[in-house]
Amino acid sequence: MSTRDPHIRNVMLYEFHRGSNAAEAARNICAVYPNAVSERTVREWFVRFRGNNFSLEDLPKSGHPEELDNDALRQLIDRDPKMTTRELGQILGKHHTTVLTHLKSIGKSFLHTVWVPHKLSQDNLLQRITISSSLLARQKLCPFLDRVVTGDEKWILYVNPDNRGQWISKDQVPLTTPKPGLHPRKVLLCVWWDIHGIIYYEMLNMGQTITAEIYCQQLNRLRQALNKKRPAMLNRKGIILHGDNARPHVAKITHEKITEFGWELLPHPPYSPDIAPSDFHLFRSMQHFLKGRDFKDNGAIEKALEDFFDSKNEKFFRDGIECLPQRWEKIINNDGNYFIE
Repeated sequence: MSTRDPHIRNVMLYEFHRGSNAAEAARNICAVYPNAVSERTVREWFVRFRGNNFSLEDLPKSGHPEELDNDALRQLIDRDPKMTTRELGQILGKHHTTVLTHLKSIGKSFLHTVWVPHKLSQDNLLQRITISSSLLARQKLCPFLDRVVTGDEKWILYVNPDNRGQWISKDQVPLTTPKPGLHPRKVLLCVWWDIHGIIYYEMLNMGQTITAEIYCQQLNRLRQALNKKRPAMLNRKGIILHGDNARPHVAKITHEKITEFGWELLPHPPYSPDIAPSDFHLFRSMQHFLKGRDFKDNGAIEKALEDFFDSKNEKFFRDGIECLPQRWEKIINNDGNYFIE
């Protein structure tokens, strides 16, 4: 017997209604009819049954003109946009190539899932909306972006692979790019900047990471740099420090240091790199700049960073800060969720 036998198909339908999964159903059938059906075949029929299509007839062959209810197709896609054309075809009783044609006709395109930084809880969503609303209202009432000093940390790899695509002929072998190891050689960059440009940056020693104590020492050096490069901001306007919620940035001794300096700490919701200018603006551009470069030592990395910073004019830095209100508004309009760029 084979799956073309109506009896086997009726048995598969029986197993489906009985509540068996595909593996159990295949074992049960083959126990009576050896090699009559594979688990994969049962799974394909079960997909069809789950879509309330209990017809035991063969699907139409490819190449034949077929009609398909676009409204039914649209409902299935709206319910589960991750369904494949074969799964949709099983449910609708149509060949997957017909499904693909109709998906295109109703304006659907296949895109890979977009990764987001974090699975946001309801509390996270509320915090993102509340803080964004507050900052947006404050900026409209009394603009403050020219007082913001933003900073963050980024790991700089000694080896930065370039994994861009390639144009090749059919008989060519594509170039290969080795993946970085599990523990690539790297150094931590710490940088602070505002609408005018870089204020201060430093690289930690190999293998060193940020602690609250180290961060407070860095704030002392940042204050000295501000006194030299931004005396008006430091003495008259007042500093508004912006950073993420990494533990060293929000530790008690960090707050005490910021209070000692008379600076204000700008509120920032957890898990929100989409409204952290270093993440969405500076580091994204820096990563593109470093792609494909290999470094022998910290001196070579520092030279590359100097070249990168020197290549950016004031407009680049101003754009990174002044786009914040639009991003706050997007978060509000998107009910706190990440927005796709």
